[in-house]
Amino acid sequence: MTAMTRDEIERGLAENGEAPNGAARNAHAEVLAAAAEACGDPALFRSALDNLINAYLYSSESSKMLVPFARLLQEYDKDPGAFSAWEAHSLYWQFKWVATAISDSPGIPLESATGWLDEMERRYRIAGHSERPVREAELWLAHATGDDDRAERAFGRWLAAERDDMSDCQACELNGQGQYAVLHGNDDEALDLWKPVLEGDLTCAEEPHRVLATSLLPLLRLGRADEARAHHLRGYRMARGNESLLPTIGKHIEFCALTGNESRGLEILAEHAGHVAPLANVDDQLAFHGGVLVLLRRLEQLGHGGSAAVPYEGVPRTVSELHEVLYAGALDIARRFDARNGTSRISDRFLARVGREPLADVLPLGVRSATLPPSPSGPGAPPSAPATRSGPAATPADFAELVERARRARDVGHPGAGALWAEVAVRQDARPEPDPLVSADLADHHALAAARRGAQEAPQLLGAVRDAYRALGRDERAALAELRLAGTAAQSGAAPAEVRELFRAAARAATALDADEPLRARRIALVELSEIRVESYLRSVEAPHDHEHEHEHADAPGDGHAELVAELTAFVAAHADTAADLVAEAEEMLGRLALSQGDPERAEALLAAAAVRAVAAGRPWQAVDPLTLRAGVLMSLGRPAEAEEAARAGLEHAAEVVDAEAQGAVRLTLADILLRRGEAAREAAAHALAGAHWFDQAGLSADGGAQARLMLARAYARDGRAAEAAEVLQSALPDLLEHGAEQAVFGREFLGDLLRELGEPRPAAEQYLLAAEAAADWENPRPQANLAHSAAEALSGAGLPVEATAAYGRALELYRRTGDAPVSEVRVLRSLAWLGLREEVGDAGVARARTLMGEAVSVLEAAALAPDADSAELRSELAQTWHQLAQVLDRRVGEDADEDEDADVDDDADADGSVDDGEPAAAGRLGAAQVEALRVEEIELWDRAAGVYAELGPEYLGDRFQCLNNAAWTEQERGRPAAGAARISALIDEVGALPEETVPEWLLPAAQRLVIQLTA
Repeated sequence: MTAMTRDEIERGLAENGEAPNGAARNAHAEVLAAAAEACGDPALFRSALDNLINAYLYSSESSKMLVPFARLLQEYDKDPGAFSAWEAHSLYWQFKWVATAISDSPGIPLESATGWLDEMERRYRIAGHSERPVREAELWLAHATGDDDRAERAFGRWLAAERDDMSDCQACELNGQGQYAVLHGNDDEALDLWKPVLEGDLTCAEEPHRVLATSLLPLLRLGRADEARAHHLRGYRMARGNESLLPTIGKHIEFCALTGNESRGLEILAEHAGHVAPLANVDDQLAFHGGVLVLLRRLEQLGHGGSAAVPYEGVPRTVSELHEVLYAGALDIARRFDARNGTSRISDRFLARVGREPLADVLPLGVRSATLPPSPSGPGAPPSAPATRSGPAATPADFAELVERARRARDVGHPGAGALWAEVAVRQDARPEPDPLVSADLADHHALAAARRGAQEAPQLLGAVRDAYRALGRDERAALAELRLAGTAAQSGAAPAEVRELFRAAARAATALDADEPLRARRIALVELSEIRVESYLRSVEAPHDHEHEHEHADAPGDGHAELVAELTAFVAAHADTAADLVAEAEEMLGRLALSQGDPERAEALLAAAAVRAVAAGRPWQAVDPLTLRAGVLMSLGRPAEAEEAARAGLEHAAEVVDAEAQGAVRLTLADILLRRGEAAREAAAHALAGAHWFDQAGLSADGGAQARLMLARAYARDGRAAEAAEVLQSALPDLLEHGAEQAVFGREFLGDLLRELGEPRPAAEQYLLAAEAAADWENPRPQANLAHSAAEALSGAGLPVEATAAYGRALELYRRTGDAPVSEVRVLRSLAWLGLREEVGDAGVARARTLMGEAVSVLEAAALAPDADSAELRSELAQTWHQLAQVLDRRVGEDADEDEDADVDDDADADGSVDDGEPAAAGRLGAAQVEALRVEEIELWDRAAGVYAELGPEYLGDRFQCLNNAAWTEQERGRPAAGAARISALIDEVGALPEETVPEWLLPAAQRLVIQLTA
């Protein structure tokens, strides 16, 4: 292999320093270090060793830094004077990393680890550094060896020692202090210590990433689940894919395992499957695999031991197989530490960790995760739903009382009746002589469940139930079974004649009941309402369909809807005093029909009546659906306060509802209303979060769940929680993309906005461009233009000028196609002007910027001629264009001035200091006359812009001051400070006569200071 040249090594080191952390960077750093040593240049070799140490540090191979650090220390001891101040500082700083790496390497004898610590203390003392980092390293070594007294002394000396430039950053120190508090059972104290890091006041390259993960279990133990959820969403997003943060990833996996989010834990594990193998840093392996083992054990407990997990060293593994191999490897590492340290502490802590039990049955996280498959062995995961419903009272111990309660719940349609009948079935099976009536009731419950799910055997089951009740003399129950047979036939698509005959049989059974039977009137009313509902369907089946005109005549007076409305209205009038709950059903149907016919006012009144009647009938759960729908109608009618009231009432009445979709819908509706009202974002987030979870329980993650997650992301964003919003939205985006182009465009644009806010311009640009592509076929090009514009700005922010220029060009083309976007056109043109100056501010770049700014002025002047033009907006943009052109010219002048300062030479001056305007300037440089001409032009442009701002009024005082400020300083550069001061003084006099409330507080003090500076 040909030896690398010095230039190649230096370029390689520069590239390696910017490369992503990981094995590839480490391997390249090793090659560069070997080449630098062979080159024989000590300074280059030191740089290569430093690069190698840093590469190892931020990877899973951090323990490998010991060898290059020892070499670097040898170089220092040979010739300390050869090390620059920065190199010496770096060497001592790396001593801390090495002390930790030695302590975390069980293969290094304890005597050697202690010796390195003593060496670090000696060198720090000689160099005059604080002992603070030494005491911190001593603390963790003493703790690992079980010497708690020494650890406590080291902790006290750590805090007492002064901070200096060798101390870890405060964020990292607080991380360690909090972890020490947690080890002593002081979760509250730890969270107080971590507060400045968690709130973003103290940060560094790996904080708050690590503290966010470390805080998860303390928060759960303290019952602060909402904060734990937020820390998981923020923290995992920051740590994802970072090889040096594998222990942190393990904590997030553990958190998922202990909060009923095993599927999320599996997804995180899959994203880091490449590190589910022996690692060079065995301490990281123990920490990472420890978190993974908590998840695998939990999955085994739920019956998923035979399910596929991630491979191990390229071999596919089940959950149980992976648990076995990782457990053996991690326990071996822990015991190696203990053998070195002479204690069982590491093993004890490991075993306690992997044996942890869940801290929450289920903690909804908001993010979309795949549902665990049905357990191939064992009971699988228990049903998980937030504890928001009460249901009937606690199950009684007495069997007769239990049966009576189940019957009462059934008769009023209570949502909890099913659970009661399930308990009855268990106890009935255990009785020596089953009660025949209870057996019939259980068969009735079973048959009804079969009918609701459309089971083929439902008619036979219902027929058997009818016969059983008749044999027992319970004709009122037999009549109900007759009605259910008719409904089942309609549901299964039986012929209309057959369905009608079955309804006639049900009607005969109901009217044949004894006159003194309390349920007779109700049975008759129920048959009538059911027949109305089904007859409407049968008419639609029998009517000839003219598909070309069916929508055109859907609301015609003689159509099926009108007949149905008349029948339901008659039903309401006939039974208002005898069957309130059935009338409530009819009113809800009427409300939905009114809404479908474009009459929201009537729909709102009917839905309100249905809800009131259901509550009055003692069936508040029946009011949930009409209240939820009514809330949406009220919002469409511009009555948000009433809408919120209706949604809150629906949520209150949903306490006993067991239908997961209904629970999700009412929460999603309330969250939407709160957000649209512009208030209570935090409460809206809570409702959207619960709604998403309920939709997941209903198997509707891709439908209602996706909408709830979108709502949750919006609420988080409104509440200033952009990282959580992005994490939730990214998880829901694949589902939203299936909801049509509008949802796809909105979802991607929203995610792009969040990513830009989080300082991730490149992925933001990708989302904007994908959204623009989805909108490409829309008739109106404005949305696509806006998205291309946003993409261009993000690409520019990402340092991709070529791509940004292309995106700006596309946005400009689309804006021009709309024919009514002059302001947007102008802003793109100005951005293109500045983008062209990014690489070099030369004459060519300035000339192009002039052309683009001139084009912007022409666009604005042409737009101002339109009869409906917004004159104020156009004129302010015109002023801003002149302002920015002046800034471009000032940039050109400043560029030459910077070069002069760097070269410490005045190319335009003779030896005696005089300026010869006739002498040509150096190539590409400005002569004195050119500089003066540009400065005069700058002043004219700023004065012109300030004049426009003055015409536009006091609201533009800030912009006007900025122009005059720039003009004044440019006058000062021309040697005319008095002219600049005169401009500002005139503004001061003018502003002094304006009403105080129209002038920004900062303006007058700033103007007065400027005058003093110019005249000093």
